[in-house]
Amino acid sequence: QVQLAQSGGGLVQAGESLRLACEVSGSIFEINGMAWYRQAPGKPREFVAGSSSAGGTNYADSVKGRFTISRDNAKDESYLQMNMLKIEDTAVYYCYMNIRTVSGENTRNYWGQGTRVTVSS
Repeated sequence: QVQLAQSGGGLVQAGESLRLACEVSGSIFEINGMAWYRQAPGKPREFVAGSSSAGGTNYADSVKGRFTISRDNAKDESYLQMNMLKIEDTAVYYCYMNIRTVSGENTRNYWGQGTRVTVSS
């Protein structure tokens, strides 16, 4: 059974940095898209950053220039480096991957368990 396990997160002060990681467990064939989303209290889940299998990346305007998404295809891992954190970055962060578990079969969407990031003043 394929699962995504997240690590990182925690409590930091504004201006500091954090790195989130997301690791795949279970047997897979390939990972297509990877992304990070977040959900602040009382708000819907929103897109933060994405990475395609071709290596392209895109970011929400609110995090451009501060956050960097990266991937290690050999380890089946995704990372989100968050610099210059702001109070408004406080949220639960979720990793997402679109994975093909068996060659020739359709891909499926998988989500991590979520990790809390709290930025204080």
